Parts: sequence; C-alpha cells; structure tokens
Amino acid sequence: MPPTSPSSRTASTAVSLLPDLPPPGGRCAIHQPNFFPRLTTLAKLFAADYWIVLDDVQFARRDYQHRARLAALNDPARRQWLTVPTHLPNGRSTAIRDAEIVDPVRARRRIRRTLQHCYGASPHWPTLKPALDPALDLIATGGRTAPVAEASTRTLLEFLGWSGRILHSSSLPSRPGRTERLADLAVATGATTYLCGTGGMKYLKTGLFDACGITAIPFRYPRTGVWVAGHEVSALTPLLHLGPQRLIAEFCDLEASQLGLVTKSATSP
Repeated sequence: MPPTSPSSRTASTAVSLLPDLPPPGGRCAIHQPNFFPRLTTLAKLFAADYWIVLDDVQFARRDYQHRARLAALNDPARRQWLTVPTHLPNGRSTAIRDAEIVDPVRARRRIRRTLQHCYGASPHWPTLKPALDPALDLIATGGRTAPVAEASTRTLLEFLGWSGRILHSSSLPSRPGRTERLADLAVATGATTYLCGTGGMKYLKTGLFDACGITAIPFRYPRTGVWVAGHEVSALTPLLHLGPQRLIAEFCDLEASQLGLVTKSATSP
C-alpha cells in the first residue's frame, strides 16, 4: 500500500535522519540474528527484500541467537542442540551485539565436527559445506556471537538465491515503544510491506504502520509436509534433505500463498 501523501511516510522521525535510504518499495522483515535459523524464520527472511538485524535488544539464552536444533537426516525425531558457547559481559542485560564467544577456536572445531557428523551423508553437503566455511571461520576470528549468527543466516539465504539487503537496528534511529520502534525501522528500508511473525501480530499496533504507509502482514506457514517441524528445527535439516531447488520451490509457494503476489525468482548456485 503506497503512502497517501508525502507526509505519511515522515510520520516516523527515522527517515530524515538517515543519510542513505534504500529505494522505496518492497518488503521488510525485522528479526534477531539466529544461528542457523529455523525453517520458518528463514522463509520469512527469504520473502523479504530487506532484513533488519535486531542486534541491540537483550540477549536471550533460551532463544536461538546462539544455538540451533538439528535433526538427523535419517531420523527426524532424533535431535540435538548445536550451540555457540556465549558469555554475557553485562549479565542478563547484555545486548545481542555485545555477547562474546567462549573459547572460539575450540567452539569452531566442535561445531564443524558436529555438522559433518550430522549432515555429511547428504548428497548436498559437498556443495553447502564450502559455503558455510566463512561463517564458521568467524567463530574463531570475530570473537562475538551476533556476527556469526547473522553470517550463518546470510549464507543460507544466499545459497537459496536471496539477493536482499541487510541493515542493523543498532545503526538506525527509532522512537521508544515496541511498535513505534518497529515502524521506524521498517520506514528506514523504504518498504511498503512489513512481514511480521504471527506472535508479533498479537501486540502490534498496525495503525502506526498504516500511518507510515506500510502494510503489516502476518507471515504464517503450513503445518504439513516440510513445515511440520519448521518452527523447531534448523533450516539446515530440510535443506540438506530436500536440496536447494526443492526448498526454493517450497519457499516460493509459501510466499505466493501468504502474500498473494508473483514471487521473485531464485536460483541455487
């Protein structure tokens, strides 16, 4: 939905403060950096033209910023956690971007070994493995958890042909208030559509998005087929089970059904 007047997009104070806005239009998603994210999270980001990495909110140990749940290829019910050991220098109040990796060299070695053991038998592993290497190398060289989590997500998106743009909430101005902040961040992308998780729609004040000329859309997913465990298990499992082309087709079908739009084409490397 385009703005009804030039002033409608400037309802947010964020726009005038940014030196370099993306071109207007498109879809935006806002999400914390997740380490090898779940299938549903990856699908939402894939459907977006812009991903704003929410990196300046409080780190949550029970969330997915530093861990992923893997499922065995030959037995999806057999699952294990893959974790980036993380230290919070400011305790529970530590922001995501400030969380530090514990014993980085050992952590990278263990994570590489676990991924190889879990997915090495997949016919798609030889193609994906070298694409993952830069993200895994960040474990030992970067020192912080958030860039590793972001890189792991970006790697999977790019492997599936996504060519969107990534921004960071910590570098964008926004007002206080839960919905106000999300609206400001969405405005910063120039997007006209905000893709929101179904949980977020429970508290979102959609009128604030309407005032900025942005339509907030709940991004839902099926409960059948590949999506059965999509809210629980890392996208690595279906990717390495189905292969990139079939997963792209699943994502594009979901995008079309959710948004009622002709989906953007995507090809696997």
